[in-house]
Amino acid sequence: MTRYTAVTDSDREAMLEAIGVASIDELFAEIPPELRLTRPLDIPAGLGEAEVYEHLRSLAARNTSAEEVISFLGAGMYDGYIPAVIDMLLGRSEFLTPYTPYQPEISQGGLQVMFEYQTAICELTGMDVSNASVYEGPSAVASAGYLAKLTNGRPRFLVSRGLHPHARETLRTYSVGFGTSVEEIALRGGVTDAEAWEKALGEDVGAVFLAQPNFLGAVEDIEPLAAAAREHGALVVVSADPLSLGILEPPGSQGVDVCVGEGQTLGNRLDFGGPSFGFFAAREEHLRRMPGRIAGETRDVDGRRGFVLTLQTREQHIRREKATSNICTAQALNALAGVVYLSWLGRRGLPELAELLARRAAYAREALGAIEGVTPLHEQPITREFAVSLGLGDAAGVQRVIARCAGDRIEPGYALGRDYPEYPDGLLVAVSERRSREDIDHLADVLGRAVAAERTANATGGMQA
Repeated sequence: MTRYTAVTDSDREAMLEAIGVASIDELFAEIPPELRLTRPLDIPAGLGEAEVYEHLRSLAARNTSAEEVISFLGAGMYDGYIPAVIDMLLGRSEFLTPYTPYQPEISQGGLQVMFEYQTAICELTGMDVSNASVYEGPSAVASAGYLAKLTNGRPRFLVSRGLHPHARETLRTYSVGFGTSVEEIALRGGVTDAEAWEKALGEDVGAVFLAQPNFLGAVEDIEPLAAAAREHGALVVVSADPLSLGILEPPGSQGVDVCVGEGQTLGNRLDFGGPSFGFFAAREEHLRRMPGRIAGETRDVDGRRGFVLTLQTREQHIRREKATSNICTAQALNALAGVVYLSWLGRRGLPELAELLARRAAYAREALGAIEGVTPLHEQPITREFAVSLGLGDAAGVQRVIARCAGDRIEPGYALGRDYPEYPDGLLVAVSERRSREDIDHLADVLGRAVAAERTANATGGMQA
C-alpha cells in the first residue's frame, strides 16, 4: 500500500470472497482470451514525489508566460492588468471554498455577489436580465441559439463570419442536436456584408449572431443589421467585448434580444487559456429560457433584505421536459473577479480604460501600417484590436515572422490564416493597458525587421535568420 493506493491485497481478497469468485481473472472470464492483454501495461515505472515534482517543473518550463514577453496576442483572451484587490477577495474562504448556494440562510455572501454581478452585467449591456454567468463565451453563444430555438422553433441561424471562430464552431455543434442549420454571412470591408445579410434573411431564420467588435477588431453597425433581422421575426444575438462597451452604445439600445460574451477581460488572468467566465443577458421576455441560474433579492420573515436562487433552468432542478439548459453551474469565482473589477474601475474608470485602449490601438495600427508591405485589412473603427496584412502571400510566412519576433521576446499577434483562409498573411494585433507606446514602437521595429527578413529569404530562395 502507498499513499496513493487505497486498496490493499487483503482488501481485494475480502471483496472477491464477498462476491463469490476466487480471483480477479474470473471477473474477466467472459472476455475471449485472444482479446485480453497478457503482459504488463507498457508504461514507465512510478516515480517518487521529488522526481514527479522535478518532471512537472520541467514540463511547465516549456511554457512561455505573458509575464516573460511583450504580448500583443488577443483573439478573445487578453493580457490585461489585474488589480491586487481581486486576488485578495477571491482568496477569502467564503468565496473560494463554498459549495453551491442552495441554502440561502448560510450563503448570503455568495448570493449577494451573484446578484451584484447580474446588476453590473445588465448595466453594462443595457439588457433587462442577466444570469449568474456561464462557462465561457462560446458556450454562451451556443446557449443563446438554444434559447432562440425554444422561442420560435425556426430551423435556420445566420452567423456573421466576424463572430469568434470558436463561438461559430460551438454553435454548429450544439445546432446539430436541436436540428438547426447554421449559415455564415461573409465580411466585406472588415464588417458583416449588409447586402448578403438582407438577402439571406427569411421567415425560417430563428436567430442571427453578430460580434461587437468583430473578430477582426472592426466595430459593426449593429442597429440596421438587427432591425432587418427583427423585421423577419428573428432573435438578435450579439457577442460583445465588455471593455469595449465602455465607449460603444450598449446592445440593449440597438434592438438586440440577447447579449453574451467572454468575461476574461474583466479581472481574470490568462492562466494559459482558462478558466474564465461567460456572461449572458437578455430581454425580460426571455427570462425563463435563459441557461444557468439567476439570483434574486427578497425579504425574510423579519423584513430584512436577503438573496436567494430565484431561477434555475437545468434538468437537475426542474422536470426534465421543462429544462431549457444543461449548463450545470455558474463560474461564480471568476464572475466574482468580474464584478470586483468593474467596481474597482467604477463608472468613470470603465470608459477611461476603453478610451485608452482605443487610442493605443489606433496608434499601433498607424505604426504597423508604416512598415513597408504591411497594410490594414480594413479601415473600420477599432477599439482594442485590429488586423493587418503582412504582404507575404501565405500563412507559412506569417508563422516564420512570428517565430523571428519570438526571438526578440515579442508575441506580435495571432495568425489569422488559422481560422480565415481568405486572409493567409493576416495578423490580428491586440493592445492591452499593459502595452505602452514604447512597447508599440518596439513591436513596429521588431516586426518590420522580421517582415523584411522574410521577404529577403523569399527573394533569395531560402530562409535567412
